[in-house]
Amino acid sequence: MSTIQYRKGDATQPVGEGNKILVHICNDIGAWGKGFVLAISKRWKLPENKYRIWYKSKEGFELGAVQFIQVEEELWVANVIGQHKIRKDENGNPPIRYKAIEHGLATVTEKAVLINASVHMPRIGCGLAGGKWENIVPILENSLLKNQIQTVVYDLNK
Repeated sequence: MSTIQYRKGDATQPVGEGNKILVHICNDIGAWGKGFVLAISKRWKLPENKYRIWYKSKEGFELGAVQFIQVEEELWVANVIGQHKIRKDENGNPPIRYKAIEHGLATVTEKAVLINASVHMPRIGCGLAGGKWENIVPILENSLLKNQIQTVVYDLNK
């Protein structure tokens, strides 16, 4: 099984040769405007535009769904719906939905195998979604790493 490669740097500038998929987590209410999506929108307008169109259409827009947007010749952004709403619920649970991320990463795995791509991401689900990295790692292991997909996680230099 492959292992996660950790790098310091900007996930919107993935390092390596060949096809790459940049994964990030979106919410299920059509909100785009805080967190990592700002870095994506600063670099490319298309992922935000396609996400908003997808939300309005309601076609397949649900927890666990993934939208792939090609932003460069060898680079796709994967909008993974892995967050329910944007705030803690009435019981204090964070917006992250691990099962949705698991489902979405299965779809990302299929795409990565199909186009022979490496996968790049920040620590998905651990910012505004309120998740814990120790809960995300097993999901990565059971999808991407189990399928020998090079997986790179970026920590921004601060």
